[in-house]
Amino acid sequence: MSYKALEGIRVLDLTSVVVGPACSSRLAQYGAEVIKVESPEGDLMRGLGGLSPTGQHSGTYLHLNRGKRNICLNLKAPGSDEVMSALIESSDVVIANMRPQALRKLGIDAETVLGRYPDKVYCLITGYGTDGPYAGEPTYDSVIQAATGMTGLSLARDGIPRYVPMLICDHVVGEIAAGAIVSALYGRRETGNGASLEIPMFETMSAFVLQEHLAQCSFDPPVGPAGDQRLLSPHNQPVQTADGWISFTVNTDAQVRAFLYTVGKPELVDDERFSTVAGRAVNVREWFELRGAPLLSKTTAEWLIDFKTADIAAKPCHTLETLPSDPHLQAVGLLSYELHPTEGRTARIRSTVKCNGSYLGAGEPSQPKGWETRPVLTELGFQASQIDTLVQSGAVRINPLR
Repeated sequence: MSYKALEGIRVLDLTSVVVGPACSSRLAQYGAEVIKVESPEGDLMRGLGGLSPTGQHSGTYLHLNRGKRNICLNLKAPGSDEVMSALIESSDVVIANMRPQALRKLGIDAETVLGRYPDKVYCLITGYGTDGPYAGEPTYDSVIQAATGMTGLSLARDGIPRYVPMLICDHVVGEIAAGAIVSALYGRRETGNGASLEIPMFETMSAFVLQEHLAQCSFDPPVGPAGDQRLLSPHNQPVQTADGWISFTVNTDAQVRAFLYTVGKPELVDDERFSTVAGRAVNVREWFELRGAPLLSKTTAEWLIDFKTADIAAKPCHTLETLPSDPHLQAVGLLSYELHPTEGRTARIRSTVKCNGSYLGAGEPSQPKGWETRPVLTELGFQASQIDTLVQSGAVRINPLR
């Protein structure tokens, strides 16, 4: 049986780009009905995320917006406030990632919404929160990576700051926001009261960095430099083999002994610098230089066999081209293909969460802009003539293919 813990919960998704859609996508997987509201200009990620057959469904947009009902609403046009009011009234959760000042101007900020409907769960995802000197400033994932010191980790290790080549902050904060919403819905079930949630990206990701890298400076006075010296070692990289690259990690004393025997260094098994966790912590630079040395005597496949025999965690270093062909991912069916209403054959990435033996549902493909405008408004009680008037005023748009 499909897991639908949030079945019966309606989520009004007023977000765009990545962080908000990542949040609402997770809620859709949990069974919530998600109504995504797009402006006539459309979600920036439709084109920003890369090429697509129609130019309207980049791969990123495709994967982050499946399982959602799409309506097109111009919040500045006459009659749009009536539509928005009906949407909010019929929803259990409202998610927004617009700037707080813009939300207040439109009358869809948390204070206004909860003042009228105190049982709603309102989640605002911001760059810098609503307090402090950065409040209200615009931001993007790369800016948050720099501001939180994530790029500084590469600077400390490699001598040059680098972005993680993923929208990692957006995804992490989106997942945290989804968890906070589920928690608030549980609280509402117990008390009947809604909640005003605020998830600031800068603080959230700063906490992530500091949890690992405040390290020796977690004590007063500090017992050493800031930063997990293992992770900051320039030798903490994939290791070159005779025909490619391999990644492995050994942490316990038993794993280290097995590694040293496997790579032909038995004379170091009893070396006090490496034989214990404490010894390796003190001699972290020497240890990572040793374990990061190239393994050119064998191919990646041969080393994988040896490491598996030694019960050492190891895998090949996939590229974007080889990852979809990984035998494990193919066996479990992570990636498949389906027909999209406008884009033809498209990739489908199923949920990775399994409950009671079954993976969560992935939902229908992401929809073209305004695909569900008329059906949703009809469900909200708008008559056909009223919808036609809203279309004529420019307040809503109907997808021409519908």
